[in-house]
Amino acid sequence: MIEHQPLPYRPMSRHRRSEGKKGGTRRAENNKIYAHPLPLTFSQTYVTLGLSRHTVLNPCCEGYWDPLTRSVWVTNPKDSATLWQRGFFGKGNISRSEPSWLSRQVNIRKAELSGKVTSEEITAKRREQRKRFKMDRANAIVTAAAEAEEAFRIGKTVTNPIMIPSGATWKPADEAPEKGPSAIPQNHNKQDEGRDGELDDIVDVEHLQLTPQEAFFLIWCFDCLSVLNPQTAEGMPLQEIWLAFQTCYMDPGPSLQLRPDNPFIVNYVAYHHYRSLGWTVKSGVKFCVDYLLYKRGPVFDHAEFALVICPVYEDPADSDSSTLCFRSTQNISWSWLSTVNRVNSQVMKMLILCYVTIPSSVLVSPEMLGSPKCLAYYSVREVTVRRFIPARMRD
Repeated sequence: MIEHQPLPYRPMSRHRRSEGKKGGTRRAENNKIYAHPLPLTFSQTYVTLGLSRHTVLNPCCEGYWDPLTRSVWVTNPKDSATLWQRGFFGKGNISRSEPSWLSRQVNIRKAELSGKVTSEEITAKRREQRKRFKMDRANAIVTAAAEAEEAFRIGKTVTNPIMIPSGATWKPADEAPEKGPSAIPQNHNKQDEGRDGELDDIVDVEHLQLTPQEAFFLIWCFDCLSVLNPQTAEGMPLQEIWLAFQTCYMDPGPSLQLRPDNPFIVNYVAYHHYRSLGWTVKSGVKFCVDYLLYKRGPVFDHAEFALVICPVYEDPADSDSSTLCFRSTQNISWSWLSTVNRVNSQVMKMLILCYVTIPSSVLVSPEMLGSPKCLAYYSVREVTVRRFIPARMRD
């Protein structure tokens, strides 16, 4: 069975303690929008004699299984908003996390009509200026080195050395005029603004992508997601979904056989373990780890823990006979571990090694792997890794 162990206590920094005390309209709005930690909600109805009864409200979302991307596509905007706002499940396919492509396009269209500058344009301008600054600095360094070498060759002193530009003093040679109220055409009247201001023609082309672990957690634990077959558009039963999520990580062939070290099962064991303890689990590929653990969600605060899944074979013979491309504890080097720990220490995240014990293939047969009942034979243990700094930890 999956063992539940509490994460180690980590005292928050002074900056993060004071951050929780700050109020504001934005935080109050987020508390209202993301008030439900899970897709299921409860309604309270009053009956006679002052008694109340609670009923479970199931959103019943739908998604299509895509084996090429190993994800479930939720194309209905209402279902996408429900799954994101109630537990932060999935991510937008053309967004960083929250599926906000449509709202960004609406803001861009409104900014174009009003003559204002959007945040995307400001970011693009800063990146272009940074690129030009680096090119000007490199050219100045090369020119100054060539001039100094020429002066040394002829035995003279450089009287007017070339100044190397710095980030504090450098300015672009040709500044483009910024957008403002004067950028609006003179013939832009209210009639044109009403005609150009129609935003209904913007088609939302974004969908929510759920990983197999997220999708199966919603299906098996809450029964609030229906996965449809992309060919027949019909609902897939639970056993078919379980097998489809396993086979997408395996090479197709006549010798296709389920194994207890399937990457989907190992990752789902860790995902289910922390989700059942109340953590919000998101992908950690940005920080070279498997998962990130949030107390409430990415909207409220940063992740406190970075998780690396380390599968451990109960029977060493299973590791030798495995044909799956899955990272094991034998392939993790100390240099790689030190690098990952350094990366996450710089962003105020504690590294957690999550050891998932894989049961022996003798104990768990391929027939047993065809059902989620095999999850009872897996266990989870945690090891905290801290970066040792001798100059700072002498006391």
